[in-house]
Amino acid sequence: MDLRNRQWVVGGIIVFMVVVFIARLGQIQLVDATWSDYAGRLTEERESTDAARGLILDRNGELLVGNMASYDLLITPRTAQQGGLDTEALARLLQLPLSELEVKIEKAEAYSRYRPSVLVRSLNGNQYARIAGELWRFPGVRERRRSVRSNLNGTAGHLIGEYREADAEDLRTDDWYQLGDFKGKSGLEAVFERELRGTKGVRYHIVDVRNDIRRSVQQGELDTAAVPGSDLTLTIDAELQQYAEALMQGKRGSVVAIEPATGEVLALVSAPSFHPDLLTGTGRGTAYDSLVRHPGKPLFNRALRATYRPGSIFKMVQGLMALDEGVIQPYTRIYCDRDIINCHGTHTLDDLSEAIVHSCNPYFYEVMKRMVEQRESKNRFEDAAMGLGKWSNRVKSFGFGSSLGGHLPGTRMGLVPDTTYYDKVYGSRRWAYSTIYSISIGEGELLVTPLQMANAAAIIANRGWFRTPHAVRDVGGRGKPRGIDQYFDTGIDSALFQPVIEAMQKVVESPTGTARRALIPNLTICGKTGTVQDDPRLEHSVFMAFAPKVNPEIAISVYVENAGPGGRWAAPIASLLLEKYLNDTLHNPAREKRIMAAADPFPDAPQ
Repeated sequence: MDLRNRQWVVGGIIVFMVVVFIARLGQIQLVDATWSDYAGRLTEERESTDAARGLILDRNGELLVGNMASYDLLITPRTAQQGGLDTEALARLLQLPLSELEVKIEKAEAYSRYRPSVLVRSLNGNQYARIAGELWRFPGVRERRRSVRSNLNGTAGHLIGEYREADAEDLRTDDWYQLGDFKGKSGLEAVFERELRGTKGVRYHIVDVRNDIRRSVQQGELDTAAVPGSDLTLTIDAELQQYAEALMQGKRGSVVAIEPATGEVLALVSAPSFHPDLLTGTGRGTAYDSLVRHPGKPLFNRALRATYRPGSIFKMVQGLMALDEGVIQPYTRIYCDRDIINCHGTHTLDDLSEAIVHSCNPYFYEVMKRMVEQRESKNRFEDAAMGLGKWSNRVKSFGFGSSLGGHLPGTRMGLVPDTTYYDKVYGSRRWAYSTIYSISIGEGELLVTPLQMANAAAIIANRGWFRTPHAVRDVGGRGKPRGIDQYFDTGIDSALFQPVIEAMQKVVESPTGTARRALIPNLTICGKTGTVQDDPRLEHSVFMAFAPKVNPEIAISVYVENAGPGGRWAAPIASLLLEKYLNDTLHNPAREKRIMAAADPFPDAPQ
């Protein structure tokens, strides 16, 4: 074949190939949808990556709450079916009834046959280690590691709160959360959720219809790394908190300790308590049901939410207001008329200091009467209403009848009854002091929280002022949140506190003082006991105090429900905590042993 003919043959072949290529390309583009369908099934997927949640530390930098590994088991139904998953063997490995496992698999299939979904949630390290070596036997089943909260010492559970899976309402109201995410649901975990949770990272993938990753988008240039959450440093002293929880074991009640100069909460205990880690992991449901059914109501935060009559510890507040109003002087003596109101002891004609030491009911009955009945109106009902209005406002200046703020979660306000309150109860201007006098000794309708009583002790320690009680010292190295420690003044002259403080010292140190069991050598404690009536048979043991007398470092309130007189149980508990915090010593081990062994019902409490 000559050269010219060869050129035509080669050219014809080239033309034929081009025609075939164009025809095939036209078929793909215009007729055959196979490739267009595949391309359409390649989609861009945005995958969130979890941020490490911020740690929670005590005032000294000791780690209270960290993050630990938790494992979810995922199943992809299509892969499991194709691989011949042995459900009976898997049920045995997971220690689940076969019927329960089959229901879980059916739910996964209903969600998606090609996408992985959760089969078993929140296995801890030990649970996962038991099954990890066998998972290769089960096609379509794999693990997913995630972080959950771990309270290292099991302490301050009521304050720190619960961290668990976001519910439907969370998903609906906040786009930040996706199915399976966790969030703070109570306590400080909830209050500071945005600071603790950090910022999620993002990865972009091209995935096919089976959710298999084909490649990253733009070689990962669009991806962003997760930003860890801010660490939370609390004002709590972990050692004091743990000791207080140990002393309150077997009891119902609370302990609240505050640093007077700053308002920082040093310890906040509600008893009975619970280990916060019980409410994480696979056993949460069973543990929660058990805690709800527990007769001691361990989920109820008594320190912030329980309201009690303050009893005799309210008498110092009553005396201070009366001094400031000028209706009494420190040397004013009042006859102990037990025909008016019941009293105890052998005193007969006390001045203010003695009345506090002896907890004289008739004395403070008369003190409040002088504040309420000031004869500003000839109508006794109108006069009582005007006087009570002034009295209730003075009481509220001590923080009673308010939540006290400070970002403490779930605080209740208690009740300071005023004119409006009694008008609703008895009818407008149909009551007089003789109707309401029980509040003069901290009984009746007056209700306070343990936090408010600890704050009252701090006010007396400061001689008239307080900062908002708060439990957070630092967020992410930026210091305290704004407005968390506001300054408040009762308006009472600081000099008027001296006789009351002297009396509180005698309550502890006098041979006839009701808080002799709180006495600590070489430590001046100023305190006041209370015995609050709950019902005709049971009484709450109450004590409030601060120490040392000069430059006080700690103020405290202790409530022990149904335990009898305040000097018998609440006062010695407080003394152990004061000694532990201030001296880091224990001079009387027998006192600690007695407290540790005591439990509700108390053997020497009235039944």
